[in-house]
Amino acid sequence: MTITAQEAPPTAIRRRSRTGGSRLVRYGFIAPAAVYILLFFGYPIVKNFAMSFQEYTSATFFSGEAPFIGLDNYAAVLADPIFARALANTALFTIGSIVGQFVIGMALALFFRRSFPLSGVLRSVLLLPWLLPMIVSAAVWRWILEQDSGILNRFLDATGLISAPIPWLTSSDTALIAVIMVNIWLGIPFNVVLLYSGLQAIPSELYEAAEIDGATGWKSFRYVTLPLLRPVVGVVLLLGVIYTIKVLDLIIGLTGGGPANATQTIATRSYEMSFIEFDFGQGAALGNVLILIALAFAVVYLRATARSATKG
Repeated sequence: MTITAQEAPPTAIRRRSRTGGSRLVRYGFIAPAAVYILLFFGYPIVKNFAMSFQEYTSATFFSGEAPFIGLDNYAAVLADPIFARALANTALFTIGSIVGQFVIGMALALFFRRSFPLSGVLRSVLLLPWLLPMIVSAAVWRWILEQDSGILNRFLDATGLISAPIPWLTSSDTALIAVIMVNIWLGIPFNVVLLYSGLQAIPSELYEAAEIDGATGWKSFRYVTLPLLRPVVGVVLLLGVIYTIKVLDLIIGLTGGGPANATQTIATRSYEMSFIEFDFGQGAALGNVLILIALAFAVVYLRATARSATKG
């Protein structure tokens, strides 16, 4: 049966209308997510970027004027005497937190890989720190680390490990250590979940073959587990760095950046400039510096991943 010339155009029209309708349906599903991203992610980023080049203070809310001042905000931020201390604290806080979270998380993930009674229950309990709002965790740990009546000092005193209460949050020598310790506690569940999932994807046959060749214990971890877990480890470390360098509410809840700026980081200093000193332009500039640092880590990770994929 042949199709006449008169029948072809209506068929083509129906096909085009059907294709157009399905395309509209796809766009209809995408549109809400796109609008949400533009409104709640795109606009704040663009606004923050624009504010960093303006003299945007509390007076702007009354006058509506925010003069363009170029790179003056960035120059003021970099010349701020607290900036160097905040940058060093950010580096120490990030490195200490990531190392502690990853080492303990890896150990627990390897521990839970073995089958034993109540394994699932214990893994569920381990997620509790991750489920609590960070400001709630900060309030609880502030009570635990209190110098005179905190449960940690009382425990250490009862066991004879200390002779005098340790001022965990009120001394510039111990405040940053205490904040890192609490952040490690908060980040362990995240590391355990991802690393445990990666370990579950490694076939047990590989460990059996390695055992035949004499690779057990540490050798099994070094030559079997670690190479196969490298992609997951990369993701864990990258996300850990990005999450850690922007931690704000935990530090605000524990020390407020003190004492004597001992726990001041770039994130807390940006908050302080914007909502305590009400210099929103400089706060936005410092926030953009933090974004650039996070992007730098992301670029390094992506390049390393691409290089390893090319070699592999």
